[in-house]
Amino acid sequence: MDLPALNIRRVGIDTWRENVAYLHRHCAVVRAAGFQALAKVTVRANGQQIQAVLNVVDDECIVKPGELGLSEDAFSRLAVVEGHAARIAPSEPPASLSALRRKIAGERLSREDLHAIVRDIAGARYSKIELAAFVVATNGQELERDEVLYLTEAMISVGRRLDWQQTVRGGPVVDKHCIGGIPGNRTSMLVVPIVAAHGMLCPKTSSRAITSPAGTADTMEVLAQVELPLERLQQIVRATNGCLAWGGTAELSPADDILISVERPLAIDSPGQMVASILSKKIAAGSTHLVLDIPVGPSAKVRAMPEAQRLRKLFEFVAGSLGLQLDVMITDGSQPIGRGIGPVLEARDVMAVLHNAPDAPADLRDKALRLAGRMIEFDPDVRGGEGWRIARDILDSGRALAQLQTIIDAQGRRAEPPTLGTLVHEVCAPQAGRVAAIDNLRLARIARLAGAPQVPGAGVDLLHKVGDAVAAGELLYRLHAQYPADLAFARELAQADSGYRLGAAP
Repeated sequence: MDLPALNIRRVGIDTWRENVAYLHRHCAVVRAAGFQALAKVTVRANGQQIQAVLNVVDDECIVKPGELGLSEDAFSRLAVVEGHAARIAPSEPPASLSALRRKIAGERLSREDLHAIVRDIAGARYSKIELAAFVVATNGQELERDEVLYLTEAMISVGRRLDWQQTVRGGPVVDKHCIGGIPGNRTSMLVVPIVAAHGMLCPKTSSRAITSPAGTADTMEVLAQVELPLERLQQIVRATNGCLAWGGTAELSPADDILISVERPLAIDSPGQMVASILSKKIAAGSTHLVLDIPVGPSAKVRAMPEAQRLRKLFEFVAGSLGLQLDVMITDGSQPIGRGIGPVLEARDVMAVLHNAPDAPADLRDKALRLAGRMIEFDPDVRGGEGWRIARDILDSGRALAQLQTIIDAQGRRAEPPTLGTLVHEVCAPQAGRVAAIDNLRLARIARLAGAPQVPGAGVDLLHKVGDAVAAGELLYRLHAQYPADLAFARELAQADSGYRLGAAP
């Protein structure tokens, strides 16, 4: 059927990594083709084509009968101007759906199956419903280790891949990653300048927060630009030995970014997907050596040591199969690291450590030095066990601070950094005792309700850690927010459960 052309209208709706098309219910195309809401359609214009999920609307303010509305993602991917003529037709389902159905039934998938699925995901040929089916199927039907390897390979193959070998001339390209779940754990902003000051290449591309109150990119953005074109990013790394930038603009593992958009609302972070996500981005970024931080604690992502050891073995198998040298550190995840939770507060803690301030958080400093020391020991000229001392000397001498300032200037220093939220609520101890435990998940949720990371100055400022003695009515932490509604939501959650457990310290 030769359906009439429609004029493209940019609807201006952020559908978060999903192509969505909008047609008016009385559009001639809808009546002629029998389109239904949530049908998959193909949109063609100016030699380009995309697949999209159809929404049918009744309001002409959104789209008129002779128009084809496109979400922000769809409009950007189609890459034509508003008003351009387009044609729409029913879409054939992705060929890889048969493999997905077999995974839902519990079958083991081959390398070819997973590469086909990831190609279709990266090409935006899966709807959010189909993506959710894949995420749930690979979570419930635990991926075998070979499947995790194939998934990692596939994620690398559909994105860009950086190569630093001409820069390092055969030397190591190092990186560090934490699997997450611990608020305030901003060690990357200390590790990168320490390692870069030692003379090693450390191109750190980081994600924004997914379920946490701040990611490394969110915190670095308090000080400098983090959304940088790939070519500029490469220039910065070659000039300064390092960077702390958002990885989204580099398109290093685009299929992973799409899967994360589904994993976030489902709160699913299966071991297989976690390994594929982390290692695909590190290898695509050109890293040859990686230090991996796996925090373990009762309210961390990994709750017990046996689980951490299983995850460690899976990481080591996939990394070894792909030629990435991996050093896994299993660390204490029993409570937040540092004092601040939220971008501005975490940036404050980082700068205090770099300035060797007397009141700088000791736990943040100590963990960063241990991680940086292990990374420095990837240097073939450094003997095993010497890395921590070298890292400490670089930090104590001020060289790490100077290196971060150089990286900040290269990325683009913020002329007016965001400030701490002016609305404050204090959470106090209900009785005297010792802090026996702090719930990472609860504190992270409270900080997010206060506005972090979307509001950089929002978050939680901790005054006590596990083992501290407190008096009745003594301040445990402050909530910072910029908007009254955010403060009210966070205050209500903190009043129901502060996240602190008082009693005998373990």
